[in-house]
Amino acid sequence: MFLQAILPFVGILIGLIVVHELGHFVAAKLTGVRVVEAGLGYPPRIWGKEFRGTLYSINALPLGGFVRMLGEEDPSDPNSLAAKPAWARLIVLSAGSAMNFALPFILFTISFMIARDVPVGLTQIVQVMDDSPAQEAGLQEGDVIFAINGNEVRNTQEVGTQIRLNLGETLTMLVRREAEFVEVPVYARWSAPTYIDEEGEEQRQGPTGIMIAALYPGMTESESFPLWEAFPKSIDTTFQVLTLARNEFISWFKGGGRPQVAGPVGIAQVTGEVVEEEGYRPLLDFAALLSINLAIINILPLPMLDGGRIMFVLLEIARRGKRVAPEKEAMVHLIGLTLIIALAVVVTYFDVLRVLRGESLFR
Repeated sequence: MFLQAILPFVGILIGLIVVHELGHFVAAKLTGVRVVEAGLGYPPRIWGKEFRGTLYSINALPLGGFVRMLGEEDPSDPNSLAAKPAWARLIVLSAGSAMNFALPFILFTISFMIARDVPVGLTQIVQVMDDSPAQEAGLQEGDVIFAINGNEVRNTQEVGTQIRLNLGETLTMLVRREAEFVEVPVYARWSAPTYIDEEGEEQRQGPTGIMIAALYPGMTESESFPLWEAFPKSIDTTFQVLTLARNEFISWFKGGGRPQVAGPVGIAQVTGEVVEEEGYRPLLDFAALLSINLAIINILPLPMLDGGRIMFVLLEIARRGKRVAPEKEAMVHLIGLTLIIALAVVVTYFDVLRVLRGESLFR
């Protein structure tokens, strides 16, 4: 189980880091910024070789990577990052996240081209919660869901996805009730109340207040797509993931549950669970999701991250070219780095506790 979790996780992590840092590296070279060092992992250094003024290194701590550019805060050298125009710095700083946003298009395309078994057992409503939007809309136990907002849904996962894509909106469910089809408009709420399940544990109702199950469990069909169909589907899937992430983020602020936070240990655990339950093919989808997550996190306006550095450039533009003093910017990023490391330590501590207890991130 250890190797099953660690090896795929390390492979995915290295791949995502290489793609992210490659974005910074290429953008820096194209804009005339001198790259002092491009490293995989964090020091101490294991190996290094200089080529055309750049040191390429492999380092001992495989938890990240970096592209160290000349003068990131100091504009004294004309080949430094800080000496370049604001537009060039914005391109260089955002290129890493841009690459991580682009990578899922490739990964999802490959995934859709590989044959997979897809559940096709349809979805039946097995319970309608009291005082829920579903009850108010007239949905009934036994209704079989065929489509949501005109999109066919073949299994419970697709039903859940379509509902969560439309949080805060009234969606239209096409259901079969006995021998007839009925269209039912139902509101998907941001925040749902909790209830106590049969095991005495507190659970949160879904956005519409229904409990669902497969009508014909175990029914599957093999599915794969040629390149010209797989690529458009990858675009749709990537934007669906972004919409789901946005909706989940908004729901946290509206009382719709608390976020699940995981560090490297937790992600490695989830990687092992994916491999154990589904095999290695779903790792492409998992890597695509992690790439999107990495892109979003790095573009947030937090000190030390790409988004934090971008904010200083935007602040400079807003101040009509007046820069924040390099030493002050460096201090802000140092404080940010300290806080990020402290957060990582805390998250890792709870990840390890969860693993030792034999618990899953999703249970």
